[in-house]
Amino acid sequence: MRIGISVISHAGQNVWENGMGQNVFFLARLFQRLPFVRDVVLIDVGDQAAMPAQVDMGAMGLRRLTQREATDEVDVVIELAGALDPQWLRLMRARGKKVAFLSCGQPYVSLIEPSVFQKPGHLGGTDRCDEVWLLPKDAEFVPMMRTLNRCSVHIAPFIWQPYFLDRRIEEVASITGVRYGYKPREPDASGHRAGLRVVSFEPNISVVKTSSIPMLLCDEAYRADPSAVQMLHALNTLHMTTHPTMLYLANSLDLVKQHKAVFLGRHDIVGYMAQHADAVVSHQWQNEQNYSYLDALYGNYPLIHNSPWLRDVAGAGYYYPGFDAAEGGRQLRVAAQTHDAQLDDYRVRAQRTFEAVDPSSRANLDGYATLLLRLQGAPA
Repeated sequence: MRIGISVISHAGQNVWENGMGQNVFFLARLFQRLPFVRDVVLIDVGDQAAMPAQVDMGAMGLRRLTQREATDEVDVVIELAGALDPQWLRLMRARGKKVAFLSCGQPYVSLIEPSVFQKPGHLGGTDRCDEVWLLPKDAEFVPMMRTLNRCSVHIAPFIWQPYFLDRRIEEVASITGVRYGYKPREPDASGHRAGLRVVSFEPNISVVKTSSIPMLLCDEAYRADPSAVQMLHALNTLHMTTHPTMLYLANSLDLVKQHKAVFLGRHDIVGYMAQHADAVVSHQWQNEQNYSYLDALYGNYPLIHNSPWLRDVAGAGYYYPGFDAAEGGRQLRVAAQTHDAQLDDYRVRAQRTFEAVDPSSRANLDGYATLLLRLQGAPA
């Protein structure tokens, strides 16, 4: 079996732009481990004729092809990180090739937000694929995607590994001399530790992942115990700082009134955490599997989150349910008070999470093998 996975190259590209860009390479490496897969290529629909600088294609054993070049080179097409030409997909299917659409973004908001908020969007034709694959976080949307795409829908394993993270850690250490990873806070003469420097990395470009609840839970924790929070860093908020609603929310916070909050643009997690913060607060709506959670856990940083998946896999991080900012604030205070003492146990739970998403694990290899064999009509 020869497999092609779609990507999109563009000017100024960086593998840290989004999780989907990394997922392409994790998936390609998984496919390469399957005994019935002969070749894996990347099908580039962009304009740069190269992959991001962080990607060593030779070391990964991958080739980059255009759609035209891939026509006779692949038996299975996975549409993932770049929208393929519908006419080319129809041609491939007419020639007996199989096409699967692996949807990583939350399907419902991908469908409604472009029109509701007048944003650019993309909706492929209803005849572009033989199957749709969804990540476990989106299982609730299987009926919607089956109706929309008029084909069968299956759940694909969620995979991650610290391949790119490790390289960024070494890069930042060589530049700044500072190492990524949680550093226990030394108690002062009275036995008290400094409060946590908390950061929210939510992108604030969709209702799925915003900093509103993290801001509220940090303020809740600060009001209950001012010593728990040293500073709130709300990243990816610069584009909202002049909006009346955002201004009202921010100015209502005690953290803002006491000059213990900053609102900044985009920063990568390794560079920022290594230099400026030691805890991560997050919030998601129907998007419970997120690479940023795993990045934070890999550094042993306190992660205050509302991901049921992360809670259920190994109890990693500090969980609060839904939109419960009050409980989130309590969990942040628990982290401030106990994280240093229970760091070894925290590492163990995080490691169990990494094992569950490892692309080389037997469960994940078998999961994708079953999907591929079913797609081609072979016995799974």
